[in-house]
Amino acid sequence: MHAMLDVARTSRKLPMTDTADSLPAPLWLRLIALVYDLLIVVAIMLVANMLGLALTGGHLLDEHQHLAAWWFPFFEAACVGGYFVASWRRGGQTVGMRPWRLRVVSAVGATVPTAHLLLRLAVAALPLLALGLSPAIGLRDAALAMLAIWAVWFAVALVDPRRRALHDLIAGTEVRRVG
Repeated sequence: MHAMLDVARTSRKLPMTDTADSLPAPLWLRLIALVYDLLIVVAIMLVANMLGLALTGGHLLDEHQHLAAWWFPFFEAACVGGYFVASWRRGGQTVGMRPWRLRVVSAVGATVPTAHLLLRLAVAALPLLALGLSPAIGLRDAALAMLAIWAVWFAVALVDPRRRALHDLIAGTEVRRVG
């Protein structure tokens, strides 16, 4: 009986193999994993909003519906960014990447240093700055601009032989399917 339990425990703990010959993840699979992660991001933002409201006594916005807590966008960004960096740092996978057996690795298949993960996150998040144009061009057009920039970011993966998006190229990372 103990032998069977030991086998069951070890089989659950076996890591997915990170070999240099694992395949680069196709773009469509990365985008599906990103949709999964967006659900997690929504949950994180809901909790961050709840904490922000608790910390401000329910007054995140002033009487003109402008943000009263200058620190709140930075807090939200830290919460969401922390999720991605912590997930990539601990096993190379976010929740959305796990079912598809995708992993962020360095160019040689090794664990990625935290500095490179932070750079990857910063470059991937740059299109969010387009939302700052919303007072001038409207929220709809700013959101479309952001999506267009992200399309260009990820379109790079269609022509790169190792299927790296722009943020992967800049950070020296890649997303691979692992067995």
